[in-house]
Amino acid sequence: MKIINITDLNQPELDVYTRLTEAQLRNRLEPEKGIFIAESLKVVRIALEYGLEPLSFLAERKYIDEQLEPLFKIHYSKFKIDTVPVYTGEREVLAQLTGYELTRGFLCAMRRPQLPTVEEVCQGKRRIAVMDSIVNSTNTGAIFRASTALGIEGLLLTPTCCDPLNRRSVRVSMGTVFQMPWSYIGESIEALGEVIRELKGQMNYISILKNMGFKTVALALSDKAVSIDDPALNSEERLAIVMGTEGDGLSAETIEACDYVAKIPMQRGVDSLNVAAAASIAFWQLRTPHTS
Repeated sequence: MKIINITDLNQPELDVYTRLTEAQLRNRLEPEKGIFIAESLKVVRIALEYGLEPLSFLAERKYIDEQLEPLFKIHYSKFKIDTVPVYTGEREVLAQLTGYELTRGFLCAMRRPQLPTVEEVCQGKRRIAVMDSIVNSTNTGAIFRASTALGIEGLLLTPTCCDPLNRRSVRVSMGTVFQMPWSYIGESIEALGEVIRELKGQMNYISILKNMGFKTVALALSDKAVSIDDPALNSEERLAIVMGTEGDGLSAETIEACDYVAKIPMQRGVDSLNVAAAASIAFWQLRTPHTS
């Protein structure tokens, strides 16, 4: 291993861990140079298993023998991982990094993967989900984890969503963000600013899904909504589950454009659930027929 001892976190090679913002890491202008940070051995192991490229590690010294060395042996041939720098130092030095102790002593800077096309995400799939303007990183990570566990086969995100490779989102997802096929619907036209509003106004992404043979169901509180366990929903051969931003939910235009509107029956005066909790229930209830 290429081990490099550090004495403080002001060394420029550590900018990726300590000073670059999420926007700078993502590098929208040059996506091929984009980076994200993975935390904990489990998350990094899953990322490596799914072919993501490590650029450097930051690890507490005691974790090098316990965690890094076995990881390097497994993935040596794939990445020539012995050339990847491993920055390490005493616990007192590394503790200066905000939240470091929450990462179980282990961080990895990784190359952002090239995303599949919308068509590739949807091809051959029977159950997909669409995240429309979901901006909270915890909810994003939780939805990725639930979708992977509960039978969803692909995720599409509108460009206004939180980046799934945001550090917190990756951590909350427990690495499932690397397992679930996902892409942006509308990103290919660089939907920014006014273009986003135009995209939403024309309901292009709903039309795209329908043209691919999906029926669409909006998760929303509406007088027209059927119960989430309505047999008609489960009987659909291909179904796209559409969920909206925290608080406001989906726009009226989006709801109107969908084939169905569904809600989870509530009790004791509660009107709704957090979007990640609601998504989990919907994913389980609407999973592909005959899936246990």
